[in-house]
Amino acid sequence: MKKLLAFALIGFSTIALADEVETAAAQPVAAQYDYSQNLDIAKVISLSTLPNVCEVVPATMTYEDHQGQRHTIEYRAMGDGCSNG
Repeated sequence: MKKLLAFALIGFSTIALADEVETAAAQPVAAQYDYSQNLDIAKVISLSTLPNVCEVVPATMTYEDHQGQRHTIEYRAMGDGCSNG
């Protein structure tokens, strides 16, 4: 009975691991953006939330190009914590 339980647990963990691998493969790898690049952005999917600090912070954007492919880029942006006065 213990062997049967062990085989069942191994089977379930293998299925769960396969699901995680598929999810990771579905997400595009983030590329470092350079301001000299021309991006083909048809639709912005998501933007990272900028922290409430007054300094340059890392940010990401996921977008879809005109061919329907998704891309994720990493870039640097000014945080939302700066005041104008």
